[in-house]
Amino acid sequence: MKKNNNVIELLIEEEITGKARPRMNTKTGKAYTPTKTKNYEYLVRYIFVNKYHDFKPFEKEIHMKITAYFRVPKNVSKLKEAEMLGGIINPTKKPDWDNIGKIICDALNKFAYKDDNQITECTVIKKYSRIPKVKVEIWEGEN
Repeated sequence: MKKNNNVIELLIEEEITGKARPRMNTKTGKAYTPTKTKNYEYLVRYIFVNKYHDFKPFEKEIHMKITAYFRVPKNVSKLKEAEMLGGIINPTKKPDWDNIGKIICDALNKFAYKDDNQITECTVIKKYSRIPKVKVEIWEGEN
């Protein structure tokens, strides 16, 4: 992924939440988005709008890099913790990489770009950290 100079960067200082499947209301028969998913999408939008309040959404093709940092488990040895923080051991737990990408892309739709169909390339990386967070980088243009 080749980045140009116009890179949007977001830091979400919260534990990642994966995009949950829509649920069905048995009384009305209508689908709805689970609250945890909606709240995380609102958080991402809030952070974006606060940082880039006058931003005009990208109109060309979009490239993204999403790095989700998971908290190191408390019950691991010092050696294993060092391997996790050093990138030797990476998270193989939920949420899945595609649900991480989906929740971030859906949250930024109409804010960072006009439509998520503009995304032609997206990398999702799962790593360990002492502090859980998500780093998002978005740039416009051809690769």
